[in-house]
Amino acid sequence: MLAEITPVILTYNEAANIGRSLERLTWARQVVIVDSGSTDETLSIAGRYANVRTVYRPFDTHARQWRFAVEETGIGSDWILRLDADYLVEPALRDEVAGLAPAAATAAYEIAFTYCIDGRPLRASLYPALPVLFRRGRGLFEQDGHTEKLRIDGPVERIKSHLLHDDRKSLERWLQSQSRYQAQEAEKLLTRSWSALAWPDRIRRTRLLGPLAVAIHCLLVKGLIFDGSAGLLYTAQRVTADLILSMHLLRRDLDRLVSAKAPR
Repeated sequence: MLAEITPVILTYNEAANIGRSLERLTWARQVVIVDSGSTDETLSIAGRYANVRTVYRPFDTHARQWRFAVEETGIGSDWILRLDADYLVEPALRDEVAGLAPAAATAAYEIAFTYCIDGRPLRASLYPALPVLFRRGRGLFEQDGHTEKLRIDGPVERIKSHLLHDDRKSLERWLQSQSRYQAQEAEKLLTRSWSALAWPDRIRRTRLLGPLAVAIHCLLVKGLIFDGSAGLLYTAQRVTADLILSMHLLRRDLDRLVSAKAPR
């Protein structure tokens, strides 16, 4: 099965992560990286691995970047392993994937995540299981707020082993990204009808309840209060992301009020 899989990674200034990810993908015949103009050591690190092929494309949206990566980079394998630069395929997951014998109808495999803070695994996170391993031609990428969703055409099965999510980029970089991401999330929340939103997004659209709900859910429901500083840092990150989202929503509220009161 491993010989039928091409791991694909999108990158932009991922020097803090990409080497650890690629070190765990040496089993793959080829790894395709689609880079959007990294200015750090990302490409030189990737160049150390003989099985890595790098393609450049300027970034516009995650969905379009993924469509290009999967459909226009000359991938010939039947299966694609969709990864971020901070995802780590540990030996247990690799071995489970190697032993798969998918039925002809199986379109994808869903994999859950173990979130790590500086290499320390958390007991839980808000990160959902995703269809990460899928048959080429059986997935459609759609933009969803700041990121993409992969719609699978056909049955999806579940893999028991987890992917590790271990982002080592700086806190400053994380904060910069969140300002951009949450602006896009605010646009999504305000342009969709209330009935079209899932309950977590309905709570976020209240402007006030989102950060409080996230804190309670992370610390008490998920039990991250028992993970010490790592659990508290993860909770603080998620609360901060929701606070930034609330600020974007409130800023738009005020802009509309000012516009409505302006003389015509």
